[in-house]
Amino acid sequence: MNFTRRIFSLTALACAALAATGAALAQFPDKPMKIVVGAPAGGTADIVARTLSEGLAQQLGQSVIVDNKPGGAGVIGLQELLKSPRDGHTLLISVNGLISEIPHAMKLPVDPMKELRPVAELARTGLLFVGAPNVPASNVKEVVAYIKANPGKVNYASYSAGTLSHTLGLEFNKLTGTDMVHVGYKGSPPALTDLAGGHVSFMFDGPATSIPMIKGGKIKVFATTAPARLSMLPDVPTFAELGYKDLTETAWMGLFVTPDVPAAAQARLREAVMKVLEQPAVRQRFAGMGLDMVPSASADELARSLRAASDRQVATLKAVGFKPE
Repeated sequence: MNFTRRIFSLTALACAALAATGAALAQFPDKPMKIVVGAPAGGTADIVARTLSEGLAQQLGQSVIVDNKPGGAGVIGLQELLKSPRDGHTLLISVNGLISEIPHAMKLPVDPMKELRPVAELARTGLLFVGAPNVPASNVKEVVAYIKANPGKVNYASYSAGTLSHTLGLEFNKLTGTDMVHVGYKGSPPALTDLAGGHVSFMFDGPATSIPMIKGGKIKVFATTAPARLSMLPDVPTFAELGYKDLTETAWMGLFVTPDVPAAAQARLREAVMKVLEQPAVRQRFAGMGLDMVPSASADELARSLRAASDRQVATLKAVGFKPE
């Protein structure tokens, strides 16, 4: 009899726990929500955030505002998230580089790897290898020949030292036997301005900022680091096609929370995000910005990919003796 009562009690407790979890999931969200974006209004991250906010408001039945907190390579946005209640009502949209690249490029007051938990990947894209209009080359083979013909005299820009834009140039040098000299900038706009003016020769940059200048004939494009050709630039080959598979690299934008947000809230958020990303209008808008949408890996898989990318970045920077600012 005692054994039977014990089994009954344990079963009742388990059912109560499941019911409580279900109730918490059903009640979330119970107030207006906010998406923090560590970038200015009008940029790629901002457009993605506003598109997502509209869809989440419909899916979750709560208003969702976008709060731009630009500066500090995304760290100011992260700090805004960290000082908010950890209940899942405040979210962060950021590129993966905030976790896997920025901590190795500059000294930060917080550790993004410890402070952030991915909910879902929203979109991804490869970087573009672009060049100044006065560079006498029209493809990667000619670029390599040009650099080798001018040893130590050819430079390349990055949108920030220590980021993927920087380390891809180092990898390019290694794979092609060239010696481009790195010039770090504070953001893509000033780097692209100097590229268009011929003050620097090459750059690895994101499609959102470089495609308008490519379409306008202000800069050249030679290849993409994406695993497949970009729909916006179907004639531009991938590095893998050209025999440089180690230059295949993508950057992705994701929705993040702090790790201590209740699991039920994280699950509800992910479910809602997936439904928004399935909408044809959303997919079309993202494609128009050069962003590709692939089935999102699980939160655990995304976390592991961030750790692996961070480890690769550390190894590459260590090999050249790079020290964060």
